[in-house]
Parts: sequence; C-alpha cells; structure tokens
Amino acid sequence: MATRTPSESNSRRNFIGKGPSVSDIEKATGHPAMEPIRIYTGLASASDAEARSALAVRDLERAGGFQRKYLLVVSTTGSGWVDPALSDSFEYLTGGDSAIVALQYSHLPSWISYLVDQSKAREAGRALFDAVYGPWSQLPQDKRPRLLVAGESLGSFGGETAFSGEQSLANLTDGALFAGPPNFNTLFREFSDNRDPGSLEVAPVYRDGRTVRFDDHPGPPIEPESAAWDGPRVLYLQHPSDPIVWWSPNLMLSRPDWLEEERGDDVLPSTRWYPFVTFWQVTADMAFSTGVPGGHGHNYGTQPVKAWAVIAAPAGWTDARTEALEQTMSKGD
Repeated sequence: MATRTPSESNSRRNFIGKGPSVSDIEKATGHPAMEPIRIYTGLASASDAEARSALAVRDLERAGGFQRKYLLVVSTTGSGWVDPALSDSFEYLTGGDSAIVALQYSHLPSWISYLVDQSKAREAGRALFDAVYGPWSQLPQDKRPRLLVAGESLGSFGGETAFSGEQSLANLTDGALFAGPPNFNTLFREFSDNRDPGSLEVAPVYRDGRTVRFDDHPGPPIEPESAAWDGPRVLYLQHPSDPIVWWSPNLMLSRPDWLEEERGDDVLPSTRWYPFVTFWQVTADMAFSTGVPGGHGHNYGTQPVKAWAVIAAPAGWTDARTEALEQTMSKGD
C-alpha cells in the first residue's frame, strides 16, 4: 500500500477539510445551499497522472459531482496546494451546488517545480481535464454541469495544457480563471504576445476580448468594456508587481515591453531595465512575492470573488452580492 507523505496529507486535508460548510454558505449568502463536493487525488494514490485522474473521476461519479450545476477542474501548484480564495469563493457563489476536482503531481514547492517538474504539471493538467471531459461530454446537454477550469501560479500552467488555444478553451469549457500565470505559460504568452495593436503587455487585449481577457488590478472594469463578452469567458489575473508573471531568462539581455510602457499601478515609475541587473532583481522579488497585501505581488487576495462573478455568476447574482461575498472572504484571511 502506498504511504502518503506529510506534505501530501497536508495538501489533501487542507483542500478537503477546510472549505465552507452548508451553514457557512447559507449565512454568507442568505440563500439555501448544498454541501459542496471536493475530490482530491494525492500523489501516492496511483502510479501516474492518468491513473490518478481515472481514480479522481470515479470518486467524482460516486459523490454525484456530475449531477451538480457547476463542475470545476483545478490544477494545483507544485506542492499540491489550491488557493482557498479560489475554491471557497467558487462554492459560496454557486451556493454549494458544485463539485471541485484536483490532482497532485509533485511534493516540491512551486519555485522548484518551475525548474524540474514542468513536465509533470503539464501531464497532470491534461490528464485530469481529459478524464473529466470524457464522461461529462456523454451527458445530455441539458443535464451537464457547467464545466470550468482554474489554476493559480504553476497551477495555471497545468490548467492551460489541456487546450490548444482560444477556440479550444471556448469549445471545451464554460469558462476559465488563471491567476498569477508564470511567464512561460504557453497560452498566456500566445495571447499576450499577439495582443491587439495599441494594447499594453501589462494589460493586453486579445482579439477584442471576445473570449480571453486580462485584469491587472483588483476589481472592475475588465477591459475592453465596450466590446461584447459572449459565450465562455477566460480571465487572467496578473498584477503589474507580480514577479512570477514577469520573470523570464530573457530579462538578462532584452528589455521587455512592460518596461517600455507606462508602469503598472503598483510599480514604481522609476523602475528601469538594466542588463542582468533587472533579471536578478525580479528573481529576488519572487522569494517575497506572496508576503505582500492582497492585490499586489503574487497575492491575489479576494480577487477570485469578482473574477468568478464575471465568469460564472448564477442567474440573479448582483454586484451587491459580490461585495458581500468579498467581505466574507476578507474576514477569513
């Protein structure tokens, strides 16, 4: 029998045991709620990502996850962590009529996984989504839950890998939320590098924002406000001061667009690019990127509340309920 390591047990326990209860949701929303479903498959549960994904789907089926109104596939960070702000806010917003499934692929902290476990993150993200999508796609269209995808930091890298581009995300999901994407994310780079003329790297607009949009600061508006955002919505959260988003080996010798542009809201106007120096400055900043107030650095605080309200709000949801939920989440920080 496989033995769970302490890090795996902690990741599983934190995800499975610390979400909001029915009474928590009802108290926060003032509406009847259901007990949310959470499925987590640890690294020791099976020999590879495909087998762990199959196990997760069996657990999801037994728990009735495919009968819920919302189904969220979450890619974890390197150590198997899922940001409670991302998962809890989703369950509050959906009234608990939801299922979340997550898969661990490493014991290593994300900064080490950046270097040695990218292939594992890629494999896990693709395997879990494919395993969930199979039985989901066989359900009658009027009986399927809304299928969404999410990931933060290295989890966004894994979450992207199941898709080939904008149309793939739009055709296979009902929406996605990616927070603090590492600069090497394939789709993140594709969307940012091919942004519409005149839009900034720090706040890119991709194909008039028809499917994919970026939010570089806490709260609305999400640009372009004037363009329709119909169909599945894919949203990236990226702070101008988040070194995870902007770190790249290219910083050693090349001045990036974001340092050619007007500085982002929480970046000093005096910030300049210097060969090698800027690379090491951003590298050093990565170590302290989460120990900052929410809405800055790699700390996305309660921003997932507003993000989910934009991506997947149920009928009748209001801005006032978003603000109330954000206050609830703030109290839990």
